[in-house]
Amino acid sequence: MGRTFAALTGLACAFAALATPAAAFTAIDPLTRQPLYSAEETYRAQASAFPRQIVTFNGRYAPGTIVVSTSERRLWYVLGNGQAVQYGVGVGRPGFTWAGTHSVTMKREWPDWRPPAAMLKRRPDLPRYMKGGPDNPLGARALYIGSTIYRIHGSNEPETIGEAVSSGCIRMTNEDVTDLYSRAKVGSRVVVLR
Repeated sequence: MGRTFAALTGLACAFAALATPAAAFTAIDPLTRQPLYSAEETYRAQASAFPRQIVTFNGRYAPGTIVVSTSERRLWYVLGNGQAVQYGVGVGRPGFTWAGTHSVTMKREWPDWRPPAAMLKRRPDLPRYMKGGPDNPLGARALYIGSTIYRIHGSNEPETIGEAVSSGCIRMTNEDVTDLYSRAKVGSRVVVLR
């Protein structure tokens, strides 16, 4: 009876996980493979700290431009008419920040991940390849930035939004990157400011 109950509970948790947006999950307990905090608690805390919203944006950028301020931990998708959609982001940790102007060269849903050679040199414990999905560090969507190794991508660690923790990529919640993905086109200009 105990094993049957545990198995059914495990199945219920698995189905609940499928019904909950991947962005809502936080750190996973390595023994039980369950979220350490409830999905709702984690997502509510993150969303209230960095809500997606339409804001006044007085910049010289054309509609469709993506502007990132690493110091403010914000990304704006310029709508035009003095407005932009503002998102909270995670950015590169000290020593991994960068600035420049590029364009979106490719977009992928649930992208596979192949850590760059420089990252593998620093972290030989990382897998050489990880298939796309909820456990993948690139999250639900990725926008590839020019000829750089950087991406604007989702994250399976929503608690890192607003932090400087990445190796240079711009992290968003899976819900926010999905919204941005639906707006931005291949060829969209990306301006990253320090």
